Amino acid sequence: MKEIKQIVQEMISAHSCYQGLKDAGQAYLDSIGTDMEKQAAKKLIEVTEDSVQSIDEVLEFFQSERGKQVFGEETAANLTKQAKEVKAKGGKYCFCPSCTAGVELLKRKAEIL
Repeated sequence: MKEIKQIVQEMISAHSCYQGLKDAGQAYLDSIGTDMEKQAAKKLIEVTEDSVQSIDEVLEFFQSERGKQVFGEETAANLTKQAKEVKAKGGKYCFCPSCTAGVELLKRKAEIL
């Protein structure tokens, strides 16, 4: 089983991780073993809960005009196809590396809170 520290590092190192989550994750990693660890963990969990996207949310985005602008037509179409496959297999969350690690962290949040 991965250590929480490794999951957080994977999440914040992902190209798909937004800056607010990177900052909360790094603050948590920097706080490990200090008086601030529990407070930083709580903040990290809050930000992660707000950041992890459902498969329906990303599917909608990939199909939108904004998604096509961000990713380009071809990549947006490929991401839409992948999202539909994930959903068809019962996936509930975005499949990007950051969200995947975020979901794993949330499943284990009791370990750091």
